[in-house]
Amino acid sequence: MHIRHSLLAPAFALAAVPALAQTNWDMPTPYGDGIFHTQNHMRFVEDVREATEGGLNITIHSANSLFGHAEIKDAVRQGLVPIGEILLSRLANEDPVFGVDSIPFLASSYEEAARLWAASRPAVEEKLAAEGLTVLYSVPWPGQSLYLRQEVTDPAQMQGLSFRAYNVATERLATLLGATPTQVEEGDIPTAFSTGRVEAMITSPSTGANARAWDFVSHYIDTQAWLPKNIVFVNTAAFEALPEDQRAAILEAAAAAEARGWEMSQAETAEKIAELEAGGMQIMQPTEALAARLAEIGETMTAEWLAEAGAEGQAVIDAYRGN
Repeated sequence: MHIRHSLLAPAFALAAVPALAQTNWDMPTPYGDGIFHTQNHMRFVEDVREATEGGLNITIHSANSLFGHAEIKDAVRQGLVPIGEILLSRLANEDPVFGVDSIPFLASSYEEAARLWAASRPAVEEKLAAEGLTVLYSVPWPGQSLYLRQEVTDPAQMQGLSFRAYNVATERLATLLGATPTQVEEGDIPTAFSTGRVEAMITSPSTGANARAWDFVSHYIDTQAWLPKNIVFVNTAAFEALPEDQRAAILEAAAAAEARGWEMSQAETAEKIAELEAGGMQIMQPTEALAARLAEIGETMTAEWLAEAGAEGQAVIDAYRGN
């Protein structure tokens, strides 16, 4: 018996080593597995797993299955989970800086959105760091563009149109366009158009394609009014508790996920616009007159945002504009 025990003991000891060295994290996200953001996270966690040789395993809980979207930030902050994803502008009611990427017509292309993220990231990181959170990466949704039941070449044609609104910013945008804001939830869009309750809206090509917008509108004007971003962050204490090599692996995988995610978003934009066109919609760029009016609206809404965001917001805009 004694010999058998002495032979088995080292085997048990060896078996225990990988279990002790392995860390398992849960990652709640708001969106389903078919969404490109979630697919990007899947690549991220696989990169981390490979780089740490299985030492750090992250399990994604998509589609609000572990925590609801509104709960994810606090869940990470409180240490209930170590990592999570949210739409950054959801935090705008906590601080205006979190909403800078959702100011209409401030950054209206992927190139401009990337510059705005570079300009605003230090402020975002500082504010989240104060809550014990560390930013890993951020990826934009496709830009928001106009959907109309008629061709619009002159901004005056927007006067009086019933315009779908879903938050304060889109209500303000509709008003500045001379349209009439009308609250309509995403699931009610087709019915609202078919009954004449709304005649225009602004949303991403993804939402438009998913809603089969060609069934109720005829024209898509590619304004890319704003490109709102999702952000992935970790609980700083949980992150710093990891071995140095695992922290480095996370940061390297995060940088790759950000670069890859922006490419995926652009590919999603092209794919969904092609779906809209295949459905029969006319795809247009804004005319000079319409583009000029939209730029004016962007200046107005930026000024209104700055009135809330103060000197800190001004520093972000100055950095973005190279002032």
